[in-house]
Amino acid sequence: MLGDSPAVHSDPEILGGVPVFVGTRVPVQNLIDYLSGGDSLEDFLRSFPTVRREQVVAALEQAGEALKNIARAA
Repeated sequence: MLGDSPAVHSDPEILGGVPVFVGTRVPVQNLIDYLSGGDSLEDFLRSFPTVRREQVVAALEQAGEALKNIARAA
């Protein structure tokens, strides 16, 4: 985990505000596309070496928490 540092952020100056991994221009959607297409996390990390494994794990944990909160609210 990255501690208190965010793994993902959105900045209108970077790719028009598309959520990206912090310190990169790699959209989080790329990770989702890789995984939903059957590629492994290792494939993603090889293709996007500027993204660290810790960032991906933190982003997936954050996404999981967000989904739990949505489910609880429904």
